[in-house]
Amino acid sequence: MTTETKCPVVLVTGAGRGLGSGIATQLAAAGMSVAIHYSSSKQGAEQTAQQCEKMATTPGQLFKVVQGDLTDPQSRRDILPATLESFGHLDALINNAGITEPNRRDCLHATEEDYDTVMLVNLKSPYFLMQEVARWMIDNPEASRLPHYQMLNISSISSSTVSVNRAAYCISKAGLSMATAVWATRLAEHDILVNDLKPGIMESDMTAAAKEKYDAILSNGDLVPLARWGTGDDLGKAAVALLSGSFPFTTGHVIPVDGGFHLRKI
Repeated sequence: MTTETKCPVVLVTGAGRGLGSGIATQLAAAGMSVAIHYSSSKQGAEQTAQQCEKMATTPGQLFKVVQGDLTDPQSRRDILPATLESFGHLDALINNAGITEPNRRDCLHATEEDYDTVMLVNLKSPYFLMQEVARWMIDNPEASRLPHYQMLNISSISSSTVSVNRAAYCISKAGLSMATAVWATRLAEHDILVNDLKPGIMESDMTAAAKEKYDAILSNGDLVPLARWGTGDDLGKAAVALLSGSFPFTTGHVIPVDGGFHLRKI
C-alpha cells in the first residue's frame, strides 16, 4: 500500500551504514523523508531509520528501508518503484553507495574481476539509477516539493588523487564526476539540478583499516588544514544546503567536502 507523505522525499543509496547513514540523519533533521536503501545490511538500514525518527523535526516525515542489489539490473530497476510505493513521491536521489578496491592490489597485479566489480557498483549502477530517476522526474514536471528536483553523486578526492593500489576505485570516482557533468547538461532543460559532493578523508568502515595511518596524517594539518576526520554528518549538511535551495544556480559542480584537502600550499 502506498503511503503518501507531504514532506520532500530523498532516496539515499547505501544508507544502512557509514556516510550514507550520516547523510540520511541530516536529511531527517532538515524535515525531509528518507528512503533508506540497502543491499544486504537490513539491520543497519533499520538502525538508520530509527536514528532518523529521533532526528525528525516535521510531522508526517517517513523513514522506510528499500532493498535493492545494485549489481543486479532488475533489482536495481526495482528500487525506484519500491520507493514510490512506500512514499508516493520522490524529490531527490543521492548516489552514495560504493565500495573500495576489493583486494587493494597494485595496479600491475590488479585483476579484471576486481576492476569490473568496482566499476559496476561505483559507476555503472549509479549512472543507470540516475537514468531511471531522471525519466520519472521528466514525466512528473512541476511536482517537486523541493525548489528543484535534484540528484547528487558522492564521489571522492580519489577522483583526482592517485592511489596505485586502488586504481579502479580512483577511475570509478573520476567517471562518476563526469557522469554528474553529463546528466547536469542533459537535464538542465528540465530544471533538474545535478551536482557532486567530493568527500575527503572520511570516518567510515571503508577507512577503518587505515585509521592509524590517517590519524597521523590528519594530526598536523599539513594535508588537511582543518586537521580532523570528515563525517557523514558533514556530507549530510552539505546535501541539505543543496537540496533546500540555497544553490539554485548551481549544477554540474563538484563541491569539495574535504577539510581543505584540495588547497595547494607551499
